[in-house]
Amino acid sequence: MWSSAVRCIVMLILGLLVAPLAAHAQQPSKVPRVGVLWERSPTDPFIAAFRQGLRELGYTEGQSMVIEERYAYGMVDRYPALIAELLDLHIDVLVVAGTNAAQAAKARTSTVPIVFTLPGNPVEDGLVASFAHPGGNATGLSTHTPGLIGKQLELLKAAVPQVSRVTVLYNAVNPVNRLSLQEAREAARALAMELQALEVRQGNDLASAFAALTAWRAEAVLAFPGPPFATELAHLAQLAAAHRVPAMFIRKEFVEVGGLLAYGPSYADNFRRAATYVDKILKGAKPADLPVEQPMKYELVMNLKTAQALGLTIPPTFLFQADEVIQ
Repeated sequence: MWSSAVRCIVMLILGLLVAPLAAHAQQPSKVPRVGVLWERSPTDPFIAAFRQGLRELGYTEGQSMVIEERYAYGMVDRYPALIAELLDLHIDVLVVAGTNAAQAAKARTSTVPIVFTLPGNPVEDGLVASFAHPGGNATGLSTHTPGLIGKQLELLKAAVPQVSRVTVLYNAVNPVNRLSLQEAREAARALAMELQALEVRQGNDLASAFAALTAWRAEAVLAFPGPPFATELAHLAQLAAAHRVPAMFIRKEFVEVGGLLAYGPSYADNFRRAATYVDKILKGAKPADLPVEQPMKYELVMNLKTAQALGLTIPPTFLFQADEVIQ
């Protein structure tokens, strides 16, 4: 039989051995931290779509996930500093919107997984090696749609049949815009349209661009995707109304603030689906192995009130094919 002193020593040793194991077992699991760089402000309409996607996957913000957000307020030159701030927070995944933000993120880190949304052609933009095999630390959802500009011009003609002179507004800094310009010229020839191309690099250039297209007697205007147009939707719609020219853009939000037409991928759907990439990466998937997805949902939206203000009579057949008509 062991003496009471020996038993005490044995119990003490066992206690010292078991205590660290028990403490380790009770440590809470690490809550993933996701950094998000938003193009605009906290009122960005796509924030809700992204959060909805996370909720659908079972995440509860503040409990099973922490989201760190930064807002660029439409200023592209702020991207590098904002991305650096997010990376300093030791995030597990970085979510960015648009080509410029994705490129800034890639330039800043080659290790933190990046999920992008909305870049036109991530291969041409140098973000991934290919759609099927990204091959680096970035992947996500593209808005790349071959033939989109041609389809927009075709719909513009269907809505306003008398249009024969169209001005396209583009930003040469955006690589996708340079490719879209060639597509626009080819589509205009096929539709027997005259085309004027005006470069707009920042919001302050819009007023002079509209003065130039008015002098050219443009009968409609098409603004290409990306900055500065994406952050100047209300300004763009106001100038189109003031110059009494039908205008089309890629985003539904343009029509909601008074623009005439919008046709393109559903940006809200893209942001909702971006949550699935975040989920897969947090569960161990590598961005290099996650194929880039292309748009799955497209929207044709028009503002009938704007059409009436411009004195336009929209063909009933066009109204019938619209996904949404704002009155």
